[in-house]
Amino acid sequence: MALLRRKKKLVEEVEDPTPPPASLPDPPRTGEDGMRVMEDHRDYLLGLVEPLPYFGMGLLDAHGLTLCEDIRSETDLPAFDNSQMDGYAVRAEDIAAASQGEPLSLTVTGHVAAGDDGTEELAQGKAIKVMTGAPIPPGANAVVPLEFTDGGDEQVKIFEPVTAGEYVRLRGSDIHYGDQLMSRGQRLDARTIGLLAAAGIDKVLARPRPRVVVVSTGAELVDPGRPLERPGQIHDANSFMIAAAVKAEGCQVWRVQVASDEPEAVREAITDQLIRADLVITTGGVSKGDHDVVKQVMPSLGTCDFAEVAMQPGKPQGFGLIGEDRVPMIMLPGNPVSAYVSFQCFVRPVIRKLMGVEPLNHHPVRCVAGSVMRSAKGKLQFGRAIVREDNGRRLVDLVGGHSSHLLGDLAACNALVLLGEDTEVVNAGERVMVWMLDND
Repeated sequence: MALLRRKKKLVEEVEDPTPPPASLPDPPRTGEDGMRVMEDHRDYLLGLVEPLPYFGMGLLDAHGLTLCEDIRSETDLPAFDNSQMDGYAVRAEDIAAASQGEPLSLTVTGHVAAGDDGTEELAQGKAIKVMTGAPIPPGANAVVPLEFTDGGDEQVKIFEPVTAGEYVRLRGSDIHYGDQLMSRGQRLDARTIGLLAAAGIDKVLARPRPRVVVVSTGAELVDPGRPLERPGQIHDANSFMIAAAVKAEGCQVWRVQVASDEPEAVREAITDQLIRADLVITTGGVSKGDHDVVKQVMPSLGTCDFAEVAMQPGKPQGFGLIGEDRVPMIMLPGNPVSAYVSFQCFVRPVIRKLMGVEPLNHHPVRCVAGSVMRSAKGKLQFGRAIVREDNGRRLVDLVGGHSSHLLGDLAACNALVLLGEDTEVVNAGERVMVWMLDND
């Protein structure tokens, strides 16, 4: 009855979505150079999105998602005393004298398998054969493993004694009725899903996977696998890289390529995606060039904000609330390293807020510089780097240079070094902060 009441609640309880703001609030203040601080721009974007509304969904659909309720067990686990081993249910006192030299012989009066009701009562001086997981018959208080016996079906010889309670899984020895199984805000993984399933729970309140559309723009773009037919064309790395990063965060993702610099083609491609998107991400077209079409067409689709952020790579950034539903859209620069670093700074936190996942931001880790690092003053520099363990210390070394096209260096790194706006040189042995990319 309790499970039925809970299922009714899951059907009825759906969170009302918070509508997006009617207009963008005042943007963060800029410095004398006209640029925003990275953290200020990130917090600005986070203030413009709300977590997606939760609803009841099946356990497997909820894998990797954020729970929006506290869940208590409505049963004991195990729900009944059962056998830990294949063997014989006995009274421990009946076989206390058993030994290899002088085995005790008991009459086997029954056989209980997993799934049987196990209601046959064990008589004194007798045994009942039981399989792993089978209920312990009334009157029995221990199980003799098969390995301690000759395995007989009608008479069994027992060569070793057991104590009361031995090889028995007692009711409630794992979970008691009323124990809290999971807490609001916890993310469901395979282990917690197994726990809920064992407790008879098949649905939970959780926030859905954000539906994210990644759009790459540029007349020069060609899908991987297709030939480059003329000078100036390049294979589209950005949409694949960003879509993969989105997918790694647990989202549904679609990749759309607009191999054009025509404003109407870009506008149409983006508006076509709004019906299925909780978030749109574009790469390219947000700087100051003649062919930066995204920046040209987006103000006609909604309220937009374009800014320069005091970071390298990733200075040009854009955000908008577009279409009738005011879908959030993050516009990233087109250089691949710039797009990836911008994803880590801005898109990842927004996705995690949509999902209700904490923490929103990367947790900086303190490391020791393995060699000299140089940075341009006035900007937060994100250096591609490799972190390694060395005699109990975390050492970090830069990989290649700071240029925004170096995908080989990006692929080789496992961290980003944060070199602050006032930093010009970090000497070997000095401490620096990094974002770990593979296990944060």
